[in-house]
Amino acid sequence: MSAPASGRLWRAAVLSPPLIWTIVFMFIPYSILFVYSFWEQVYPTFQPAFQFGNYLQIVSDPQYFNVLARTLKIALFVSLGAALIAFPYAYFLVFKVKSASVRQVLYMAVVAPLWVSYLLRAYTWKTILGTTGILNSFLMSIGILSEPSSVFLYNQTAMIVTLIYVFIPFMVMPIYAVLEKIPKSLTEASNDLGVGRVRTFFQVTLPLSIPGIVAGFTMTFCLTFGDFIAPFLVGGPDGLMVANVIASQFGAALNWPLGAALALVMMLIVLTIITISDRFERLGKGKFA
Repeated sequence: MSAPASGRLWRAAVLSPPLIWTIVFMFIPYSILFVYSFWEQVYPTFQPAFQFGNYLQIVSDPQYFNVLARTLKIALFVSLGAALIAFPYAYFLVFKVKSASVRQVLYMAVVAPLWVSYLLRAYTWKTILGTTGILNSFLMSIGILSEPSSVFLYNQTAMIVTLIYVFIPFMVMPIYAVLEKIPKSLTEASNDLGVGRVRTFFQVTLPLSIPGIVAGFTMTFCLTFGDFIAPFLVGGPDGLMVANVIASQFGAALNWPLGAALALVMMLIVLTIITISDRFERLGKGKFA
């Protein structure tokens, strides 16, 4: 067998498993969803058709439009909140903690919760914010509350707090990786020129960290946008998100066509966010290169 033919066979052998995986677990399911999204419900079942009624219902029915808007808002707040917490923490680890072992311990303190079940991490906040939880007990012990309050749970604020805690590792990791790669010589040269720490941060450190911030923001936003468990545990009726609506359409409502249309709209929004983030990251790299 010739060398070019052997090389082609080797490449085919290497690429075949991921290609088969993509076809079986991504292309085929999404193709089925795409077909189902044009079908129509004839309760208690649904039948093949080619109509845009499901998509029109998503746009025209305030119920579904409001759920999409709420999901976008919560995902945005969670991403911004996680970024505001993660960036100072990563900056502190890279530039302020001198001991490598201490830095590793503090880094793992954020990453280690990923090894714990997502359900357990989310449920932790239900016990903290509940009427018999730590927060109510503390406020009662210092005299702020005379009796347990349910105001901390089953609302959008509880969801945002829970989701920030759950997804903040995905914000810390890329920011930390980018900050760690910034040459110390750049900040030292800036300080030697008398620029000052504040200007050095805004003119050197922050611009070079944009790829990490954008990557973390994108991951956190997409994970939050598709979350299902947190709204169920701590959100309540006011915290219903699009993933919960999709699950209900494929479940109790038995309206698979509408559920498929919602899933495709959700996927389109996520792909749009990823495309915009990628474009923004490229512009940032080009501007500050």
